[in-house]
Amino acid sequence: MIKAVLTGHSRGLGAALAEALLARGIATLGLARRNHAVLAAHYPQLLHEVSIDLADSAALQSWLAGGELHAWLAGAARVLLINNAGVVGPVGALEVQTSAQLVRAVALNVTAPLLLAAAFAASSTAERRIVHISSGAAHQPIAGWSFYCASKAALDQHARTVAADATPGLRICSLAPGVIDTDMQAEVRASDPARFPQHARFVAMHAEGALVAPAAVAERLLDYLLSDAFGAQPVADLRDLA
Repeated sequence: MIKAVLTGHSRGLGAALAEALLARGIATLGLARRNHAVLAAHYPQLLHEVSIDLADSAALQSWLAGGELHAWLAGAARVLLINNAGVVGPVGALEVQTSAQLVRAVALNVTAPLLLAAAFAASSTAERRIVHISSGAAHQPIAGWSFYCASKAALDQHARTVAADATPGLRICSLAPGVIDTDMQAEVRASDPARFPQHARFVAMHAEGALVAPAAVAERLLDYLLSDAFGAQPVADLRDLA
């Protein structure tokens, strides 16, 4: 039996991943501020949801200390953690980023995945697989995206180092999924061009139909996550995988 833990399952790529997991009969624990009523109605026996603000590190620590994660993973032969939740902003040069924005953004994009990964690794003796949803921005400096680039680079380096630890039964990959047609991309297109010099490029990609449907990405990502090849590269781009 396989069980999964998925953050940010209520919309975008997270919702597509949740639907793909459930359609494959994989019991899924979704962690997000909002529940997914449609999936809950279709898969009442497979989907368990926890309403939690992952940008609230104290709330996340309290939930982890309660033992629900350990109880959820119990009895599974293989367990999956997909750290999907994240934000792009704050967008803009360093001097316009406020401390309040940065604290919440770092908590969601970096602190939450690392806390969950550590707790996940310690909560089960099953075969454990962790995927951080990364981005090509982890490798390329993009003006106006200093926070986003840094947060995704942090996940990449975390995966590299965890892989170097070579913990038996644990595989990890920080995986860039490509440019997907989600609400996050809509937020990018709605951002202030004065704060984001590459604004026109992202608008053009949408206009030219270059964005990939979330469902297609979710299926490819799960195929890789469940394959024997998963974890051979601690950092990878889904578009480069056969």
